[in-house]
Amino acid sequence: MTEPAPAPAVVRHAEEVMGTVFSFDVRGGEPEPVRAALEEAIASLHRVNEVFSTYREDSQVSRLARGELTVEECDPEVAEVLALGEEAERVSEGWFSMRYQGRLDPTGVVKGWAAERAARLIAAAGVSGVSVNGGGDVQLLGVPGPERPWRVGVSDPLRPGGLAAVVSAAGADELAVATSGTTERGAHIVDPRTGRSAVTDLVAVTVVAPRLTWADCWATAAFAMGSREALAWLEALPDVEALLITAGDEVRCTGGLARRLG
Repeated sequence: MTEPAPAPAVVRHAEEVMGTVFSFDVRGGEPEPVRAALEEAIASLHRVNEVFSTYREDSQVSRLARGELTVEECDPEVAEVLALGEEAERVSEGWFSMRYQGRLDPTGVVKGWAAERAARLIAAAGVSGVSVNGGGDVQLLGVPGPERPWRVGVSDPLRPGGLAAVVSAAGADELAVATSGTTERGAHIVDPRTGRSAVTDLVAVTVVAPRLTWADCWATAAFAMGSREALAWLEALPDVEALLITAGDEVRCTGGLARRLG
């Protein structure tokens, strides 16, 4: 009788940064490289906060918004994030925006991008799997153990403590789950057309895609659109599935989402 493969070693860590908590769950790999990669990933998040925080007057993004720096004078990551934001604006036809009250604000890109980058830093250390959860938005790479996929619970915005769905990464080497809504942070999503808080029939949009950078952007844009327009737009995006919940407790989802539930 064949013995089951041993479960890989587990390293977990929670780090307060960027105004939220980033939770790391790392499986397998050699202890020293894993520890070094985790430390590098954590340091990268703090550096991102220093560079991109719109709450810090001395951050590069704040200085860029005031015209005190050019993009070329900033760290290379600033140009990278701005390019990602411009692509998100293009794909969403302006429903995603990097401006808030007329001022540059790439916040909608930064957290997902930073969490995905941290996950990839750790994966490069030779682990079997890594999960990075940045304030409820999750990047999954690899697997947590033999014959076991990563699974992510999606909170039910209308039933505190309950789950609206459980997303499985079975069969995927990389998968991300991002949610935008009013449950955790109130009405923080802006309608780019008015510059004010988005008023739609939605209370939450969860997007499932390979990369958290895009899943986070698409969830934000879709929430601003409202359920009808958002569902049609999300259906047209390649490798994207989504779950939309309205204030009337109506659940709408893309055609392929069922394959990701379990």
